[in-house]
Amino acid sequence: MQCEVQSGELLATETELAVLLYAEDETLPAEVTALCEPNDANGRWKQQTLLYPRGALPARRLLLIGMGKRSGITADTVRQAAAIAAQRAQELKVSRYHLGYNGHLPLTPQQFGVAFAEGSILGSYRYTRYKSDREETPEITAILQAGSDAPEAVEGVRRGQILAQATTFARDLANGPGNEVTPAFLGQTAVEMGARLGLQVTVLDKAQLIEQGFGGILAVGQGSANEPRFIVMEYGTAGRGPTICLVGKGITFDTGGISIKPAEKMDDMKMDMSGAAAVFGAMQAVAELQLPLHVVGIVCAAENMPSGTAYRPGDIIRTLSGKTVEVLNTDAEGRIVLADGLFYAQRYQPAAIVDLATLTGAIMVALGSHAIGLMGNNQELANRLITAGEATAERVWQLPLWEEYRDAMKSDIADLKNTGGRYGGAITAAGFLAAFVGDYPWAHLDIAGTAWVEKPSRAYQSRGATGVGVRLLVELLQGYVS
Repeated sequence: MQCEVQSGELLATETELAVLLYAEDETLPAEVTALCEPNDANGRWKQQTLLYPRGALPARRLLLIGMGKRSGITADTVRQAAAIAAQRAQELKVSRYHLGYNGHLPLTPQQFGVAFAEGSILGSYRYTRYKSDREETPEITAILQAGSDAPEAVEGVRRGQILAQATTFARDLANGPGNEVTPAFLGQTAVEMGARLGLQVTVLDKAQLIEQGFGGILAVGQGSANEPRFIVMEYGTAGRGPTICLVGKGITFDTGGISIKPAEKMDDMKMDMSGAAAVFGAMQAVAELQLPLHVVGIVCAAENMPSGTAYRPGDIIRTLSGKTVEVLNTDAEGRIVLADGLFYAQRYQPAAIVDLATLTGAIMVALGSHAIGLMGNNQELANRLITAGEATAERVWQLPLWEEYRDAMKSDIADLKNTGGRYGGAITAAGFLAAFVGDYPWAHLDIAGTAWVEKPSRAYQSRGATGVGVRLLVELLQGYVS
């Protein structure tokens, strides 16, 4: 999907498909109402009316999409409406379509352009890498019809395309099968990104991890034939702007290890590297947007498998920080690899550390699939993420991280244990991570409920990987630009 901006009037444009977005409480143009029967088009949210003007308008087809009441229209309303338009264009097999809005929106032209591009690209996304006939899928160009504000809309569309393409990149990584998307594959992907975008990239292999003492990642990955990797992608340099570290859990396939998961839905565990995918996508977007910041993307990549060499319940491992961890459940592996990544991030003396992980089933019980769990040690950073979540509709919900939750992770025979019991599991997991960030501002985002969906709740989502976190992180980073 490609997105463009053109000046002119939508209803005067000759096109295969014209898409008109309109509010429930605004009057449609007379030439449109003349094509409708009463109540065919009343502007209810997501109502679709497909018309064939037959020469009454230059367009061969006219699609009306209701936006609800004007006062309730947000960027996400536009994002979803644009996604619906893209999906209908795919169904109708048109190669180009034009989209415009009837009336006046409570959004700037740039905000509209961003939402239009995001919705169009994300709504048309399909993971077809392994489909033999994928080449037959026609490429579609979505054109935003704008008036005198076209230059502002152009900038919005440019930004929206960057964000959406970074999100689809993350979706592709998380949708990719475990036999292809291995730790080594992620390392090679980072190297290729570095060459393409000018990032400074470091990839540590198993021998280097052993030499440098990455005991957490090594323990989780020791049961697999696919050896672990530790990946650092650095954009900009210290002093260019605030240093922000993004840390992603990159378990490329999670069987649970010796504490093996049930067979049902284990195939979905290829998505257990969605936190890493979000970091990859965010780093791509940051570089393409050329934000004046120093951003460090850190990915802790391993495959958690059961074998004769796998780590066991009862093992004690020594992490990069020197802290020891008693392993009570090998399926609580994400926090162990993140322990190394979070401690490593401290060497950059960052203004903030944000980690993303499909960490716990407990967060899904608490929040379902509509909110990201947020915990951390700094309220200013938490507030920034909450604001970014509202702006992007990748909403976060803050949970407490009191000392009692951290105490629950203390072990009788080591510094920490990797589970704190059944209750409050998402929070105690964050309490474990808190032991590895020092005094630096830090936020943990548990995306287990939002990274993968069976039944999308928004039109621009598709079944499987959502790419959640990419747009959220970039919005957060944008807030650090003075």
